[in-house]
Amino acid sequence: MFNHFLSGLELDQQGALKLLKLAQKIKANPADFSQALAGKSVVTLFEKPSLRTRLSFDIGINKLGGHAVYLDSQNGAMGARESVKDFALNIASWADGIVARVYQHKTLTTLAEFSSVPVVNSLCDLYHPCQALADFLTLQEVYGDVSQLKLAYLGEGNNVTHSLMLLAATLGTDFVAVCPKGSSPDSQILKQAEQIAAMNGASVMVSDRVEAAVGANAVYADTWVSMGDDTPLEQVKEKYMPYQLNTALLEQTGADTVLHCQPAHREFEITSEVMDGPASKIIQQAENRMHAQNALLVSLLNPNFV
Repeated sequence: MFNHFLSGLELDQQGALKLLKLAQKIKANPADFSQALAGKSVVTLFEKPSLRTRLSFDIGINKLGGHAVYLDSQNGAMGARESVKDFALNIASWADGIVARVYQHKTLTTLAEFSSVPVVNSLCDLYHPCQALADFLTLQEVYGDVSQLKLAYLGEGNNVTHSLMLLAATLGTDFVAVCPKGSSPDSQILKQAEQIAAMNGASVMVSDRVEAAVGANAVYADTWVSMGDDTPLEQVKEKYMPYQLNTALLEQTGADTVLHCQPAHREFEITSEVMDGPASKIIQQAENRMHAQNALLVSLLNPNFV
């Protein structure tokens, strides 16, 4: 059993499938889990603004009978007013778990190093592992066995791409990241994903050609400009427009499921026609953030309950 969830690499195939199975159980029978975190407090630390992450954790912890305490950076950025180490030592003396949405992965590793309670990465510059769990929970609901699928991500190679790629490789899903030249995923994480995929009979590929997405069951988009980057979307429109999720792309690839981690910029990385169309599982995917995260929190904070 893992103590922290920082990169998603804590889960092997068996562990990931077990966690997703628990998420399905919690979603189907919430009443059975309404006291799973009774008497437990979870501090949710946010250096970055959030809608889905904040609400899905806050409401999710409440549904499990636990207590979420929100702390944003108005209390002083972590490491500025006091060290990340002292944040970890203090919070762990009161709380049962820490969920942190931060700018740098190093902040998470420092929190985990000095915290005596589990630390969960709810987003950093390198990974978004809770998002990937929700994505694959959604794909399981749509298709059943995800090891028979091909998933194509189109856009900027970023934290979401990294986590998708790693979990796809772990679960045996063929994965292709279609990114403009110069916007590919991190080469070290790609190498890791390729090694994991090889062990699980899957492939991981990066291309700048949209044709690489042909044959995908599901296509996935994220915003063209990551949070915290002030580049106007209009400025990158020319670079990314060929990768837009639109009806023509669905026809070209043959994909019948559309995913987007949101926030979405309609008519930029995805058209409203596709986002609101029959192939879209985007709201189901957003709902599944809560169920996947709840499974993770129960596994970490009260493993005997399961």
